[in-house]
Amino acid sequence: MDIIEILTDLIDEDTDQPRYQFNEESLQELMNSIEELGLLSPIKVRTTGDGRYKIIYGNRRYKACKTLGRRTIPCIVSTVTDEVEIYLEQIAENLTREGFSPIEEAEAFDKLLHNPAFNSSTKFLAGKLGKPEAYIKNKCELLRFGNAVKKLIVHGTEIRKDALTEDQLLPLKDLAMEHRDSLALIVARDAMPVTDVKRIAKLFKDPGISEGTKSKLLYKTGYELLETWSVYDHNRKEREKAAKEKEAAKKRAAEQRDDDDGTDEDEENAGTGGKREASAAGTAGLSATAGDARMSGAVDGARANGMAAVADGLRTTGTAAANGAASAATAADGAKTTAAGAANAPLEPAIVTTLRQLHASLPDHRILLEVTKNSIGELSFQQEEPFRQSIDRAIDSLEKQLAEWKNVRELVKSTLYT
Repeated sequence: MDIIEILTDLIDEDTDQPRYQFNEESLQELMNSIEELGLLSPIKVRTTGDGRYKIIYGNRRYKACKTLGRRTIPCIVSTVTDEVEIYLEQIAENLTREGFSPIEEAEAFDKLLHNPAFNSSTKFLAGKLGKPEAYIKNKCELLRFGNAVKKLIVHGTEIRKDALTEDQLLPLKDLAMEHRDSLALIVARDAMPVTDVKRIAKLFKDPGISEGTKSKLLYKTGYELLETWSVYDHNRKEREKAAKEKEAAKKRAAEQRDDDDGTDEDEENAGTGGKREASAAGTAGLSATAGDARMSGAVDGARANGMAAVADGLRTTGTAAANGAASAATAADGAKTTAAGAANAPLEPAIVTTLRQLHASLPDHRILLEVTKNSIGELSFQQEEPFRQSIDRAIDSLEKQLAEWKNVRELVKSTLYT
């Protein structure tokens, strides 16, 4: 690799190179170093076919030397002509240099991926540049933001006021355009840590929060947004807890029903078995009786005894029928008595009916707080304020009812006891 001195007037800058931002302060520092020590690293150029050269990398060094009035500059002359290879070399060189901004990187990668002249893949770039594919993809995500945000993006991970790191921006990249840039500017203004940015991003990704509410949140400071997230996260956990408890209660109820069904089935089987045993016993008894009767007839041959048994049976049947008729008559008399009592009962006063209806409609006050604890977490962020207003209206109505019933009580006292 030969290094030759080339006239600065024969060298042209590459206006299509990846790096185009130059900090004046750092350029002045480079000029001071060149004046004191000379140019320590040569620039790299390629021939353009007309006796001139175009810079591959080293634009900043070239600018410094030309500003200092140097007639020549040490150069390495490349023989590479493939535009993709030249552009990749420019990127690789600048990645090792200070001041190559994340946006310049992102634009360079995007150009290689989407410009028809290059038509490269992420995998190809990763292999050529020695970078993970995720590194290239994350850099390209920065291009989603507007120019006002891009101007604030800096290298490194240090959190600074009115500046943005890549780590601060990536949690916001998937948000709606109308929220993304506004939040990024809030993050820069308030120098918010990455963990806080991730929390706020979750708030704006929740489909349960309306677009109108999200738009209002953009007027808050970073600290106020964190407070809102804290309330949101607490409510979310409460809802999840309530949902788990509800599911567990359903499961226990289902298990209890299964146990009850099993018990009923056992009892039914036991009852059926008992009936079968009783039926079998009855059948056996009848068979035994019939056998005894036949045996008696065979031994004694006394038909008169059989007739006497028939007569006794008829008398028993007659007695049972008479007793049944008497019981029916008694039941009929009881029904008549009940009907007569109902007909003669005095009508209930309307105030008593009203009080009974009130008692029936009121829930048991002992379980009200428990129900509230179990279900309060199910309220969404947007339902909280309407629910509080409903509570106020309910309390107001109940207090008015209470006052009226106290008046009724006093009226009853004055009417009945005077």
